[in-house]
Amino acid sequence: MIPIFPLPNVVLFPNVFLPLHIFEPRYKEMVRDSLIGDRIIGMVLLREKQDTDVDRSSSVYSIGCAGLITHYEQLKDGRYNIVLRGLHKFRILHEDLSRTYRQAQIETVEECHSAEELREARLRLDLSLEQRVPSNITSKLSSNMDDGDLINALSQYLEFEPIEKQALLERNGIVERCRALSDLLEIQSLTDEGRFPATHLQ
Repeated sequence: MIPIFPLPNVVLFPNVFLPLHIFEPRYKEMVRDSLIGDRIIGMVLLREKQDTDVDRSSSVYSIGCAGLITHYEQLKDGRYNIVLRGLHKFRILHEDLSRTYRQAQIETVEECHSAEELREARLRLDLSLEQRVPSNITSKLSSNMDDGDLINALSQYLEFEPIEKQALLERNGIVERCRALSDLLEIQSLTDEGRFPATHLQ
């Protein structure tokens, strides 16, 4: 069982860092409990047309990413600044609403890939990326990142709609995510050139 943090515009990916400012009382309690325990929080995306999870009944996507609190700062008024590092993708099996915040029983979703398939997908991604990565994102990327971590970092940091990032997270493994990321970048390029209408990855 892990605490679940539903947000309308944030998708976390494995091995990527996410800074968060925690101010709602129930989520401050969630962070306090997590710091006492294993420091793991599950990030999930609220479904469309829901800005907040007021009564814990808002629908969320069943696929999310567990994150480890690697750094935290408690402010004088009780708010927290935390940094999560994505650990692994998960699927929600069932929820527990006995606390002020949501908790869920989850199962880890393993992501395997063929080295050759990943190499081919990465070559296409490199072509799609030409001159499309802003400097503020480049500064977050390490030169010695492996292919999987780079693909996850780009999926999280590039300016896609939340639903598009969720679709990337839900892809079956890092190779499929890489291919879908290339698709999105190519669609963006055509849209910017006025040759293709704006669309979402489904």
